[in-house]
Amino acid sequence: MSDTPTPPTPPTDSDDGGDGIDPIQPIALQEEMENSFLDYAMSVIMSRALPDVRDGLKPVHRRIIWDMETQGFRPDRPFVKCARVSGDTMARFHPHGDSAIYDALVRMAQPFSLRHPLISFHGNYGSPDFGPAASRYTECRLHPLAMQLLADIDEDTVDMIPNYDGTTEQPEVLPARFPNLLVNGSQGIAVGMATNIPPHNLGEVIDATVHLLEHPDADVDALMEHVKGPDFPTGGQILGRSGINDAYRTGRGSVKMRAKASIEESKNGGYEIVVTELPYQTSCSAIAKRIQELVDNGDLDGIRDVNDGSAGGKTNLVITLKRDANANVVLNNLFKMTQLQSSFSINMVALVKGVPRTLNLLTALEGYVDHQIEVVTRRSKFRLQKARDREHIVEGLIKALNVIDEIIATIRASDDRADARTRLMAEPFEFSQVQAEYILDMPLGRLTRLARIELDQELADLAERIAELESILADEMKLRGVIRDEMLAIKDEFATPRVCELTYDDGEMSIEDLVDDKELVIVMTEAQYVKAVPASSFKAQGRGGRGVSGGKLKADDIVRHVIFTTAHAHLLFFSNRGKVYRLRALDIPERERTAKGMPIVNLLPLQTDEFIQAIIDTREFAGDRYLFFATKQGTVKKTAFDAYDSSRRDGLIAINLRDDDELVRVIETDGSDDIFMVSKGGMTIRFGEDDVRAMGRTAGGVRGMKLKNDQDAVVSCDVARDDTEILIMTDAGYGKRTQLDKFNRQGRGGQGVRGIKLNDKKGFVAAAFMVGLEDDIVAVSRQGITMRTGVRDISEQGRDATGVRIMNLDDGDTVASVAPIIAVDGVGDADGDGDIAIDGDDATDDA
Repeated sequence: MSDTPTPPTPPTDSDDGGDGIDPIQPIALQEEMENSFLDYAMSVIMSRALPDVRDGLKPVHRRIIWDMETQGFRPDRPFVKCARVSGDTMARFHPHGDSAIYDALVRMAQPFSLRHPLISFHGNYGSPDFGPAASRYTECRLHPLAMQLLADIDEDTVDMIPNYDGTTEQPEVLPARFPNLLVNGSQGIAVGMATNIPPHNLGEVIDATVHLLEHPDADVDALMEHVKGPDFPTGGQILGRSGINDAYRTGRGSVKMRAKASIEESKNGGYEIVVTELPYQTSCSAIAKRIQELVDNGDLDGIRDVNDGSAGGKTNLVITLKRDANANVVLNNLFKMTQLQSSFSINMVALVKGVPRTLNLLTALEGYVDHQIEVVTRRSKFRLQKARDREHIVEGLIKALNVIDEIIATIRASDDRADARTRLMAEPFEFSQVQAEYILDMPLGRLTRLARIELDQELADLAERIAELESILADEMKLRGVIRDEMLAIKDEFATPRVCELTYDDGEMSIEDLVDDKELVIVMTEAQYVKAVPASSFKAQGRGGRGVSGGKLKADDIVRHVIFTTAHAHLLFFSNRGKVYRLRALDIPERERTAKGMPIVNLLPLQTDEFIQAIIDTREFAGDRYLFFATKQGTVKKTAFDAYDSSRRDGLIAINLRDDDELVRVIETDGSDDIFMVSKGGMTIRFGEDDVRAMGRTAGGVRGMKLKNDQDAVVSCDVARDDTEILIMTDAGYGKRTQLDKFNRQGRGGQGVRGIKLNDKKGFVAAAFMVGLEDDIVAVSRQGITMRTGVRDISEQGRDATGVRIMNLDDGDTVASVAPIIAVDGVGDADGDGDIAIDGDDATDDA
């Protein structure tokens, strides 16, 4: 016989299957695909991916717990192999892959996945970095808390449904005597929807549920007084409440999580960052690997070594820092660049009466409370019926005691059991069929030893129990009280303190949080090149020193501004056209001391014929402080500092200048200072700031100093300060200190008096400002030579003196700018390397 199958005969018009119905039905492909996909989607949603609002479990978890209950793997029994649980669950209740069942089983035992695990485990249940051991090696049994999910399941509290092959039954839902949906959370991806519910603290959730039981009209805000936020089992911190409030009010929100890290001193004298708690669902080894990648790629500075010493479920990530690293800056960068700070997107979707719903905190707990009302109602009815049945039996036994001899004689005289039952139900006994059957089932010895007192006591207890159950069923608030008391008992037994800390959210980290507030020298040249140089690049030298190279400049370029400041300070750039622009010091590209810098036009929107003429640094724009302006032709203006608190990209008008004038200096004052103005020719005037009234930001100002001739010009303007002297330095490198009381106060608008005697050798005044004996100055020549020296090394002389040599210059070189460095009490050359400490808040901006 040939093995080739015979092809089917095509149906003819008369081939209708014998019943007149065409066996082939035409169906549109699109319609069939839509229906089939919808059926599949609903199957995934209902049977696999989403938890039930009542017990917080997906079908696989519910079936695992039920299987362990039916097999007797309870907390008071020995541990059994996990393979036995996953295999039997697959065989009887969950016809899917055993690996998926085992993964679900293990997750219910992992203390880093569930806030309150439901499975007690022996063996390796894995970690966020690796999976568990094989099911043949591990052992499990139900956790005592899981028994609260199963509590009273044998008292008709929930419906039982057939398993997949109809050979046994399984619960449609567990009684769940605590709100497991919120306590342990849930995650799942269905077709077209997903759920992501975080774990919570058992005590907080029970307190909120009790409040809802006692106040059925409570709103979300009232419940949030009890549920403070998620309580992730891995600890860490939750930043702020905005995401929590969104999630609890709408069902959707994003919670910002951060690792718990501390900065500690290491054994070798440096510092290290020690991470002891991680955000939920993050991996310590993955974070360590990411940090190492950032360090290797040069994206993260200040880290010398990364060591993951986590073991035994305890996190211990140690990040060793370099000696010169700022630990807070490094930590902030770690939060920004790694999973040490991450977010948990809450999407509270669960099945409510078989339909997916997005739940807020109130509706989630309402769904659970409704379930508990049904559970306790059904349990009370079951117990009431059982009590009534027992009461009926006890009444029959008491009745039987009165005629015990007659009953025995009647039973002996009966032909069989049926005859005996009939006689007991007839006169003169008149027992009910249930009572008669019970009497017949009792051994003769028990029947003769019945104690009347015990039966009377049992009957009284049953009457009391029946009355209590009837009152519970008749009064909903009393029924709610029963639920409350039982939940509080669970809280007392199983609740633990919160492990995840709730703290304030300091907002989105700004760049200031990621950059060290280190001391910087801002250098700007005549050709409008700007750079930031670390202050430690300059060494203190004695008077008359040669200095070090401060920058490789073009042949026709000179240094114009030197500002000692810190990275977090704001820099106000005032242009020759009377406009002001704002940058942070950290926005200035940091370069080596000898580098040229970056054109300022790359940082500020300057016009073609516009250049920066003055710079001032500040940390805040105080309304009680003023900016004092001085122009080349002697005009001055005073304006409130806060008028310039603007970050407009195109800048602001700072002063309204005449066509032939330009800005020279801008200084900060308090409104009652004495002002010193010094001209190129050495003339100096001192007048009270109160001679200049405060004006608007766009005002043009008034005369401050009258110049001798058209060749003279104002080169400096400064504020007289206590315990200071005025230092004047010429472009030939000469200078001196002069006491302020050598200059009498006069009205504004005069020529002033001689501040320094000049000649061809001494040159013209290059800079003048107030200094103290503990201060330093930095002088920069046109050729880029920079020198730093102490003020104490510069001679103090009278007004008419010519000064002493401060800086040796090459032939043709001149001093371009000079800036003071204000010293701080108690801070000096601590490490002996010649670096003078600078306090960023006190550093001046004079140039």
